[in-house]
Amino acid sequence: MTPGESMTITRPRKMSYREAIGELVHAQKTSKGAPAYSRFVNRPLGRRFAAAAYRLNATPNQVTGVSAAFTFSGLAMVALADPNWVSAIAVALLLVVGYGLDAADGQLSRLQGSGSAAGEWLDHVVDAVKMGSLHLVVLICWYRFFDLDTWWLLVPLAFQVVAATQFFAVILTDQLRRMHRADPGTIRAGQGSSSGWYSLAVIPTDYGLMCLVFALLGWNTGFVLVYTLLLLANTAFLALALPKWFREVNLLG
Repeated sequence: MTPGESMTITRPRKMSYREAIGELVHAQKTSKGAPAYSRFVNRPLGRRFAAAAYRLNATPNQVTGVSAAFTFSGLAMVALADPNWVSAIAVALLLVVGYGLDAADGQLSRLQGSGSAAGEWLDHVVDAVKMGSLHLVVLICWYRFFDLDTWWLLVPLAFQVVAATQFFAVILTDQLRRMHRADPGTIRAGQGSSSGWYSLAVIPTDYGLMCLVFALLGWNTGFVLVYTLLLLANTAFLALALPKWFREVNLLG
């Protein structure tokens, strides 16, 4: 380089929003075991949020924080606002957006190549607080605003036990799998996926479906009925899944 000659540094071109979407389509986690809403609605929604966050130069942890803000705003409304159709739709929208952003942080980290143990820890801790709060705010809502016999309050309490057990069992089983065999991280679309029928069969366990059910808060009787049916379905699923997961981890040694 001669004196006075400037040096030009070539930087990788930033992908467009559409290109980022296309890249994410080919870097998805396995859909094996994923319920229908999470698989067919939330992950595509998360892709769009992740691509937008990429264009805005956001970090995965920032996306996690925005997701938490939407989710906990919705949960606070359940506990504090006298339920009507307007507040019910607002709660459902807040939870749906929060869940979509929850799917976006991991996708953004894969797109940026910025995944970290701290980011995964933060994501799981936020999820744990969310699952630890969800049925408690329903309990508060029923106690404050619903005209129900006291024994009905056992329903959200029971759902809290089922949800906490399921959340912990899923996380622990996944961690034990990772300890005993290599974790591929991401796979090409179409590999290791469950059938669409299976995804529909396990949809009662889908947090995304629960987000939508909150739109019924304005119709007290309907919400209580659907919520109770979801409790029964989740209890049945857990009763079948726990022995299966135990047999699986028992084979790991």
